[in-house]
Amino acid sequence: MGRGKIVIRRIDNATSRQVTFSKRRNGLLKKAKELAILCDAEVGLIVFSSTGKLHEFASSSMRNVIDRYNKVKEEHHQLMNPTSEAKFWQGEAVQLRQQLQYLQQSHRQLLGEELTGLNANDLQKLETKLEMSLKGVRIKKEKVLSDEISELQHKGSLVSEDNVELHRKVSHLVQENTDLKKKLYGSTHKHRDNDGLNAPISLQLSQPQPQKNYLPPETMTLGLQLNSKAS
Repeated sequence: MGRGKIVIRRIDNATSRQVTFSKRRNGLLKKAKELAILCDAEVGLIVFSSTGKLHEFASSSMRNVIDRYNKVKEEHHQLMNPTSEAKFWQGEAVQLRQQLQYLQQSHRQLLGEELTGLNANDLQKLETKLEMSLKGVRIKKEKVLSDEISELQHKGSLVSEDNVELHRKVSHLVQENTDLKKKLYGSTHKHRDNDGLNAPISLQLSQPQPQKNYLPPETMTLGLQLNSKAS
């Protein structure tokens, strides 16, 4: 359940009002500091409590912020005059051109160029800046490599798990195949054995062999005699 909408009005209870002021003040100062650091902005914050206590924050110094504010405020008042407005923008163009030249020179010096006019102190500052930049690059590179290694390890772990699962499935299929073979061949051998025991015995009679006309000599003589008498 979300928080209810807070009505923006004066808090009557003094204790609650002081607690809310402390919390909101700290949050406001924190936001002002973050804005100055993240956006390279010049920030000045002045807060007076209900008791008259001063609370302030300045990214550089409060005097510089106030002086710059007064200067810009005065220039804006002068912008009502076209001539003053043209001078203002000319000054802004000059400042931007100077900033661009400074950045280009710093870039060339970081590349090791145009170092002739630098003394030992300037060279030391440039070396420190380069070391800090190199350190930041190395930290970023190590983080990128570490993230890539973690990602590869995660992918390797997933592949290993898939491999184990596939191995388990293959083993299961091999076991099922072995069981099926045992059932199939076992049933076949049993069927063959039963057929050999219960098969009917078939008897076949052999064909009679023709006998040779063999008579003893006495029978042949008697037959000849009978034939002679009959004739």
